[in-house]
Amino acid sequence: MAAAPGTVVELDGVTVKFGTNPALKAVTARFAGGAVGLLGPNGAGKSTMLKALLGFIKPDDGRMTVLGLDVATRPLDIRARLGYMPESDAHIPGMNAVSFVAYCGQLAGLPSVDAMQRAHEVLYYVGLGEARYRNVETYSTGMKQRIKLAQALVHDPDLLFLDEPTNGMDPKGRDEMLELIKDLAHNKNVNLILSSHLLPDVEYTCDHVIVMDKGEVVAQGPIAELKGPSGRVFELRIKGNLPEFLDVLRAAGMDCHSTDEDVMRVFVPAGEDQRALFRLAAAHGVQVRHLRPSVPTLEDVFAKAVGEN
Repeated sequence: MAAAPGTVVELDGVTVKFGTNPALKAVTARFAGGAVGLLGPNGAGKSTMLKALLGFIKPDDGRMTVLGLDVATRPLDIRARLGYMPESDAHIPGMNAVSFVAYCGQLAGLPSVDAMQRAHEVLYYVGLGEARYRNVETYSTGMKQRIKLAQALVHDPDLLFLDEPTNGMDPKGRDEMLELIKDLAHNKNVNLILSSHLLPDVEYTCDHVIVMDKGEVVAQGPIAELKGPSGRVFELRIKGNLPEFLDVLRAAGMDCHSTDEDVMRVFVPAGEDQRALFRLAAAHGVQVRHLRPSVPTLEDVFAKAVGEN
């Protein structure tokens, strides 16, 4: 499965409404080949977008293409070339894992013998080889996540949609799932879209990101470019009137975002450095208690994109 060059998914002005509530608002986005993160808080419209791209939801306005095919006219052709790992469980009770995954392969068009062979292969790949003859309803939450990935892979798709693939997993299982996704994207050259509200999952596995909030795209592009050059982000702790000093920093063109502790992350404009922070602190009677350079993270990009302070 070679990663397609250029764009694998396009949305142009796509609007989806549920009643009077817009889930997607005139969304225009381009998903490059390789690993792309679809990032946003719960309720941002990520799952709605994936279901619309699969042809499960008809948009009220706009146009979508997947792998160069128009979703409105060729949804079945698109689904034959896609692997979809849904957010919710989708197994069939009473079936063991290998039968279920082989059945999914047949639904995708594989002959029964080939589907069974592939089912064994992908179950071993996702770490369920020893449990492949167990009924799926006996699986733990983490194992059910793995079998959802297995059924998405069984027919060797050109593109994967992964909707919250680490949902409900313990830390060890989550790390192993992310390693599988990273291996698929970076070693096996599979095109994939990873939908998640978890920043570390996207940053660890993806090269590009599309950030959504309240049904709109608020940022998109290569993660490295969105994070910007290193050396212009500083961790800052002060003694003094914090709200007042934040206003001073923002008036000087600096973005400021709080962290879990009493440390601020300050984005200093190009051409400036930490001396600008010291000058402003001195001019306003503020004592700098802690200051060190930091590296921009995807969390900074997300906070800036959705307007968090």
